[in-house]
Amino acid sequence: MSRGSPGDWAPLEPNPGPPAPPNPFVHELHLSRLQRVKFCLLGALLAPIRVLLAFIVLFLLWPFAWLQVAGLTEEQLQEPVSGWRKTICHSGVLGLSRLLFFLLGFLRIRVRGQRASRLQAPVLVAAPHSTFFDPIVLLPCDLPKVVSRAENLSVPVIGALLRFNQAILVSRHDPASRRRVVEEVKRRATSGGKWPQVLFFPEGTCSNKKALLKFKPGAFIAGVPVQPVLIRYPNSLDTTSWAWRGPGVLKVLWLTASQPCSIVDVEFLPVYHPSAEESRDPTLYANNVQKIMAQALGIPATECEFVGNLPVIVVGRLKVAFEPRLWELGKVLQKAGLSPGCVDTEAEPGRSRMISQEEFAQQLQLSDPQTVAGAFSYFQQDAKGLVDFRDVALALAALDRSRSLEELTHLAFELFAEEQAEGPGRLLYKDGFSTILHLLLGSPRPAAETLHAELCQEGPHQGLSFRQFQDFSLHDPLHWKLFSTYLRPSQLLSTSSPGSPCALANGTVQAPKQKGD
Repeated sequence: MSRGSPGDWAPLEPNPGPPAPPNPFVHELHLSRLQRVKFCLLGALLAPIRVLLAFIVLFLLWPFAWLQVAGLTEEQLQEPVSGWRKTICHSGVLGLSRLLFFLLGFLRIRVRGQRASRLQAPVLVAAPHSTFFDPIVLLPCDLPKVVSRAENLSVPVIGALLRFNQAILVSRHDPASRRRVVEEVKRRATSGGKWPQVLFFPEGTCSNKKALLKFKPGAFIAGVPVQPVLIRYPNSLDTTSWAWRGPGVLKVLWLTASQPCSIVDVEFLPVYHPSAEESRDPTLYANNVQKIMAQALGIPATECEFVGNLPVIVVGRLKVAFEPRLWELGKVLQKAGLSPGCVDTEAEPGRSRMISQEEFAQQLQLSDPQTVAGAFSYFQQDAKGLVDFRDVALALAALDRSRSLEELTHLAFELFAEEQAEGPGRLLYKDGFSTILHLLLGSPRPAAETLHAELCQEGPHQGLSFRQFQDFSLHDPLHWKLFSTYLRPSQLLSTSSPGSPCALANGTVQAPKQKGD
């Protein structure tokens, strides 16, 4: 996954509006010289011992986890485990889990509020999800059931713990898996207290705790009351955050284990009872609970989320990448000394011309193999490893400082619109429209196709005319700001600048960094 910063984009005149929330996907850890010395000394003494002992305890968990489900059939595991298995194994796993986190430096877990019973709130929702240490919240929640990727079953020890937990498993490779998960969540949540509570991290991925990501609706589909659970790490130095861009797993683990003491605050908010409308609409339910939790945390509630491994934000009716690959391409070409305006980008309107990597290098007059391969990789390749030269032409035009936004949108339409045998001339269909938005704004293609269908409802055809496309890109109250901000190359800007998509979502256009579970 890329770890670069946004490319060179120009400031626009600031418009009045609320301040933009910080980028929740970036975590920068700045250490003073004294802190570096401290971490070197404590890291050499504490971290190796702590991590070693923690791994020993982790493997000691395996016998208890295995014993609880040993000899039980899949049919028996469809009901909650009870009897001696529950008493002995549950207590053993709970005690060893607390010891594991204690050894990693989490000496205190401060609990505020009161956890509701399984009858009062069958579902717990925890946020912000900021680190792989967050499972510590399972301890004051008495080891509730969780939702996890099915692929984790093959991970040593972790797989055994998931079987012990009778976790609800979802496979990203099986389209029917999500439907089965929804049905299982509903079954357990409406069991009348028969099943233990189910714990969700509704953000679905880790952030830097500066803003709440958009909640996924899975925890709210059952329409039952939920209890929000807040997780805070009130330490003088934030070593735990594991965001999309920032310190990796080993560095976060080493720095945290080097701290003399780490503190976790777990706060149980009052149970949230959904209205009749929220029970029917899981997305509305999720959004309202997100706002309640954000208010209690004192941070913004955002529309930021992950689509695959791409961080995006909702702007109007469109999902837009935080950092479109066009920005990275611009930096690659700039480093190679290439001026996009000097490249012959003549492409035949409405017709694809597939080119190889060698032809790509010749067209752009690039000679360094590493630069050629890096730049070529930014474009979608077909089964033969070829790219459409129209994509290259549009990307270079967007990076060309001399083109106006009107000229750029006109070129985009001319390149991808198709001639009609009968009818009103050339129209831009969903494939061309999604290609344009994917190239220029980093929008996921399904989101762009959905937007195209909505725009076409306003006209008699299944394609957009040139006037409709320019109305969308130049005059739409939200989207013209988006095009203007992303497509004006000028000067290098910081990752937390107000010109980020977060700012656009809040109506501010000012001068302008999945990890998933």
